[in-house]
Amino acid sequence: MVVRRRTRTRGKGRSSVHEKPLTNSVHVVQGERVHMPVEVRAATGVTAQFLVPAGPARDTLAAAGLAPVTPVPGRVPATLGFVHYLDGDLGEYHEFLVALMCRQPGVRGSTGVFIHWLPVDQTFTCEAGQNIWGFPKEISTIDVSTRGKRTRCEVRLEDRAVVAMEFGRGVPAPSAMGAMTLDAYTHRDGVLRRTPWTMRAGGTRMRPGGARVELGDHPISDDLRRLGFPRDALFTNHIGELTMRFADATPISSRS
Repeated sequence: MVVRRRTRTRGKGRSSVHEKPLTNSVHVVQGERVHMPVEVRAATGVTAQFLVPAGPARDTLAAAGLAPVTPVPGRVPATLGFVHYLDGDLGEYHEFLVALMCRQPGVRGSTGVFIHWLPVDQTFTCEAGQNIWGFPKEISTIDVSTRGKRTRCEVRLEDRAVVAMEFGRGVPAPSAMGAMTLDAYTHRDGVLRRTPWTMRAGGTRMRPGGARVELGDHPISDDLRRLGFPRDALFTNHIGELTMRFADATPISSRS
């Protein structure tokens, strides 16, 4: 069965009609019904890849019941990124991402990414992310500006600078064929969850380096320092056309 839903793009006063399969999984957020899976029909984003020391990352992941992935001995791949969601079931909003590559100890084929911090600038997606998937979302100020070929994203909490990244424009790169699905792990209220996260990217541009990080004076800034994020990225990926799908989260384990 297919139900025709009216999805509002929050914050801009626009609305559009989309066809979406009716499933048994429905969540209520701020009085609105959110049908699974959640679709993102249009977004743009930038991701910067880093290698951080394994020790601090191992401590962070162990608290959630996970282990680091170390393709380079003593180093864990980590991502800082920015996404502008333009059209999706949760509305229009900006988001900043901090993620570590991880796996479930002793579980073959469980490699994924642990979402360590995920600030957003709209309340609906914040509440939905926390309650449906256990994402570590919180309301923040996210300012994005572009000058020439460089884009700057600044994140502030409680009127204090947390992190800023400046991205350089890359060169056109072949887009991946088809969709890519990976597991996103979250840990909230003592529960470890796994969420299948499917992405399809187009209009990509890549370059070595390409991003520079500045940390502020907030306690979260100190946490990013503790994780050992270097000032400069290994490489940066600009995505001009991004679609995503988030399935329901599966609880894996609980710990107090």
